[in-house]
Amino acid sequence: MKARTRGLLGVSLLVAAGVALLFVLSGCGSSSSQSGASTGPVSTTFTYDTYTQVMVGWDPSTSYSNEIIAMSNMYETLTRYNPATEKVDPLLATSWTSSPNGLTWTFKLRPNVYFHTGRLMTAEAVKEAIERTIKLNQGASYIWSAVKTIDTPSQDTVVFHLKYPAPLDLNASADYAAYIFDTKASGSEPLAKWFDAGHDAGTGPYTVQTWNSGQETELVLKTFPKYWGGWSGTHYQRVVFRVVPQDTTAAQLITSGQVSFVEQMSPSLWASMKGNSHVQVIDKPSWQNLFALMNCKSGPLANLTVRRAISYAIDYNGIVAALKGAAVRSSGVIPAGLWGHFDDLPNYNYDSAKAAQLLKSAGYGPGQKPMKLLLTLTQGDSNEQLVASIIKSDLAPLNITLTVQPLAWPTQWAKARSSNLAQRQDITLMYWWPDYADPYSWFINLFHSESSPYYNLCYYSNPQLDKMMSQAESDASTNRAQAVALYRQMQITLLDQAPALFLYTQNNQYVVLKSVGNLEVNPAYPNVIFVYNLKPLPA
Repeated sequence: MKARTRGLLGVSLLVAAGVALLFVLSGCGSSSSQSGASTGPVSTTFTYDTYTQVMVGWDPSTSYSNEIIAMSNMYETLTRYNPATEKVDPLLATSWTSSPNGLTWTFKLRPNVYFHTGRLMTAEAVKEAIERTIKLNQGASYIWSAVKTIDTPSQDTVVFHLKYPAPLDLNASADYAAYIFDTKASGSEPLAKWFDAGHDAGTGPYTVQTWNSGQETELVLKTFPKYWGGWSGTHYQRVVFRVVPQDTTAAQLITSGQVSFVEQMSPSLWASMKGNSHVQVIDKPSWQNLFALMNCKSGPLANLTVRRAISYAIDYNGIVAALKGAAVRSSGVIPAGLWGHFDDLPNYNYDSAKAAQLLKSAGYGPGQKPMKLLLTLTQGDSNEQLVASIIKSDLAPLNITLTVQPLAWPTQWAKARSSNLAQRQDITLMYWWPDYADPYSWFINLFHSESSPYYNLCYYSNPQLDKMMSQAESDASTNRAQAVALYRQMQITLLDQAPALFLYTQNNQYVVLKSVGNLEVNPAYPNVIFVYNLKPLPA
């Protein structure tokens, strides 16, 4: 579950050049310029500008990457998280109950819901979809790990019997692995192969019209006529996903009306958009944070004292300042706004003298044995490049030489997961966001013991912490206060053990046409725009 941002390179190219961009609605269903009140035509197309491949995966059971921005408009889940209430709202399920011991959950399904294949969604279809996801055991399928069996006593009732208590209403709202889909969509063809060819089988308001992998206009969605929500009122009829790596080009496209929404701009370029009367700039907190995962298995960082020294050596506030409002300093693992976050954790603060003292005790540092480290990051991610340059600068006075190696994300991930320990990096930069509105995702994915690494790319193992994770997952539904206490203790443990540098939480800084109404940002679904809920306004 890897996210990337355009970052800071080319921050002020448009600003410094003094480019005056004429607003012409040439790509969003209108060709008239705007002056005075908004009285022009209403666009029927919503164009989402992103900077990297959209459809990394197509299978709703195993999807675990950038495709979330499109999949969330094609597929739906039983519930959806509401940040205003900090609870879940009905979606494909209209109501649900749990037994007092938290081991049985009963969901009532919305009637007259159809898959894009034309098949009616029934309790049996819901069971088949979830059981397939559990069986494949990939991506975020762990969200269903508490499920023992699923019963369907009636066409509109699904009953989950659990092995241990879990907040299943929350799990069912997850941004991955919770999609309900038609398992019979492919006929005699293997379903995974059918999905990978660019097909979808969800219940969402939009379905695939065209997919052109590797092209700038990568994906186009069209309305699903039988969508249960109906199409009365004003809705976008098409959703276009356009891949534009350069944020200066994205700025030109949004100010000329050729795209409706820009997912990410460099902070300075984003700030320059505030003076444009045809766009709205959005600045909202997110639950997406950046870690520098340190190799606890091999090399110099396998030494706890060295990891603590590195943790003191980094100017965290300097990194945040360099990002010019696009980030806030992390406090532990869990971002602000999500339960389990604490501002008063024993976080590391920049202390070069303390770092030098610890390094000396380990035989490194100024006047001691030199240290060489390799840091990998995602190629093209300029925010990561900036962070790496600051880390490199902070470590240099401590007799530590940091080599920075940008790699394409698949290569970066493969290197980190190599069975040859000598091939792995010492530090890798990676973003994380939760699979559902619960802290568990960070811990089970990044810090739970693994015999073969998947996303635990610091290779950290602590059996006692593993037990605490399991207990916290269970307590989340039956004893929230106890779960909060466990997450506090786990974060204190991780800060003490220093398997990672807890750098910052990213702010969502979007640029959107003013003709896009009803835009809401939900931190539980990172960078997702639920297009059906938008209201197209006159240009």
